[in-house]
Amino acid sequence: MVIRVDFMLNDGDLAPKFCLLNESNEKICLKDFLGKWVVLYFYPKDNTPGCTTEACDFTSSIDDFNNLDAIVVGISPDSPESHQKFIKKFLLKHILLSDPKHEILQLYGAWKEKTIYGKSFLGVIRSTFLIDHEGKLAKIWIKVKVKGHADEVKAVIDKLQIS
Repeated sequence: MVIRVDFMLNDGDLAPKFCLLNESNEKICLKDFLGKWVVLYFYPKDNTPGCTTEACDFTSSIDDFNNLDAIVVGISPDSPESHQKFIKKFLLKHILLSDPKHEILQLYGAWKEKTIYGKSFLGVIRSTFLIDHEGKLAKIWIKVKVKGHADEVKAVIDKLQIS
């Protein structure tokens, strides 16, 4: 798949469709969640400090998300087996999907060039996409700061439901 550096999603766009494997090697598709809010977050790697904090924050708020009629789905390049260990170790209560070929990461613009310590490489841009009941993007967060992010997402869903 070709990386389109000029491609950017916007609020109101139809969310790119996908089907990926979860930690149990079951195919999960975006269409499975039509009629619900979907909190789709992209993260770099299982069992790393920031990613663990983000996953645990979403899990600790899972009842709130359920009450808002929202499903939380995390996607990283890690394998289903890695996700299975990650879920078990931290008792995660939301869906994790595997995108080892970075195809969905690219579709959402979350696989881009990064620079750390002067070295450039392709990697995951921590980002979140809130998808509404009709499959449209309601809100996009790029280069997410982990602390407080789950609460911010809940607040946006709550506000959009009232509107």
